[in-house]
Formats: sequence, structure tokens, C-alpha cells
Amino acid sequence: MLNPKMILFVVLGAVTVWFVAMWLRLFRRASAAGEPLASQQTSFHAVVAFVCTFFDVLGIGNFAPTTSAFKFRGSVPDEKIPGTLNIGYAIPTIAQAFIFIAIVQVDVTTLTLMIAAAVIGAWLGAGIVAHWPRRTIQLGMGVALLAAATLMTLRQFDLGPTGGEAIALHGIRLGLGLAAIFCLGALMTLGIGLYAPCLILVSLLGMNETTAFPIMMGSCAFLMPVGGMRFLREGSFSMRTAMVMTVCGLPAVLIATTFVTKLPLGYVRWLVILAVSCAALMMLRSAWTERIAT
Repeated sequence: MLNPKMILFVVLGAVTVWFVAMWLRLFRRASAAGEPLASQQTSFHAVVAFVCTFFDVLGIGNFAPTTSAFKFRGSVPDEKIPGTLNIGYAIPTIAQAFIFIAIVQVDVTTLTLMIAAAVIGAWLGAGIVAHWPRRTIQLGMGVALLAAATLMTLRQFDLGPTGGEAIALHGIRLGLGLAAIFCLGALMTLGIGLYAPCLILVSLLGMNETTAFPIMMGSCAFLMPVGGMRFLREGSFSMRTAMVMTVCGLPAVLIATTFVTKLPLGYVRWLVILAVSCAALMMLRSAWTERIAT
């Protein structure tokens, strides 16, 4: 008889097969239509995806720094960034989920419910964001990135909650946790990323901070394919960039799990905070410029 964690792995595997099948179908359709699958930005996107996914495994998150890189270079249209992130990083994130769910101790019921709430939030959020105009997405991402930078800064100064030792949630704490991660799942569709907010959330709920890794990576592993499917159907993403992110992100996951305890992450987090803050300001400036133009 399968134990609850094994059932979770089986379901995640089924979601992965479904997502890859849909991804490949769209890829073949684009190839048959003669759409070019390489660009002058391919090397840049490959480096960004590898580096950002490497640090993603360490809990820093890759949505915000990747958005920063795309924005600085202007390599992906602003309105296509959320979909590209959710689709391109889906498979590497699934690999992370398998690893951390297997090695980190956390109550399976709590983990499963938190994942389900995040997926529902992402599904509903993606259906809305995929139809938003360019300026609305710029405003949303700008505000969301500033929020992420603020949360990361608080953690750098140890101003946030320090967490507890619990590996499970019950009663009102479980209800609050589900409501919060539902909202975080919806925010994923704006390209904000789940990691920094999830680390804060588990600490506020009195859980051991290590439980954030299977919760946030497991949530993202389910919600990114589900939310990404909405972007796939709407065509609201950059196919070439997403393919590069997937291919280059996978080896980064495997390498990062080997060196996860050997890097001085304090300085890296400050660089991420700086990059994210600059990208947020650039997004808001672009939104303001388009408002004036109209």
C-alpha cells in the first residue's frame, strides 16, 4: 500500500507528464508553422536560467532575479514575463520538489493541503493575469517585486519572525496558512515568486523554517504547470525563452543540491535585493511612461 508521501509523488509525476505532453504539442505546432526556436538572446537566457535556478535551490528564489535580468536587457516583453517564468521554470521546480519532499520532514497532510491551496490560487490568478493589458502587468509586477525586496531585506536584518519547531499545522493556524498560501499562489502569476513570502509565512505560523522548502517547492511544482497551462493556451509567453530556461535550469538543480551548504549566501541575497529593487522601479517607470503616452 502506498504511503501518503508516495501518493503525492505519483500525483506530481502525473502532473509532470501532462504538462510535458502539452508543452511538446505546442512546441511541435510552432515548429511546423516555421516559428524560429533560437534567437540572439539564447545565450543570455541560458546563463540567467542556470544561475537563477542554482540559487533558487538554496531558497533565494528565481522569479524576481530572472525578471530583473529580462527587464535590464529588454529580452522578453513585459507582458510575457509572468507566463515565461511559470512555464520555463516549471520542470526544474518539479525536480526540486521531488528532492526536498523526500529529504525534509514535514506533516504530509499539512503539506498536501498547503499545496492544494496554492494551486487553486495560481489557477484562478493565471486566468485573470493572462488577459491583463501590458501596463496593468507592469504595475502589478513592480509592486510585487518591491514587496519581495522588502521581505528579503527584513530577513537579512533578522527583523522577521524566527519560526518554531512545528512540522504540522492544526486548527486556526492551518486555516490561516491555507488562506495565506492561496494568495501567494495567485501572486505567482505576476512573477513574484513564492519562496521569500513562504519563508516568512511558515515562521509566522510557528513552523520550523526547513519545512518551508518542501512546502514552497512542492506548491510551485504543482501550481506552475497548472498556472502555466493557462498561459500556454493564451500564448502569453515567450516559447524560445521558456525552452532555454527549462533545459538550462535542470542541471542547475542537480548541481546546486550538491553545493547547497557550501556558499556564503548573505552577499548573494544582497545582490538579489538590489537587482529586484531596480527591476521593480524600472517596471513602475515603464508603466508610468505608457500612461503618459496614452
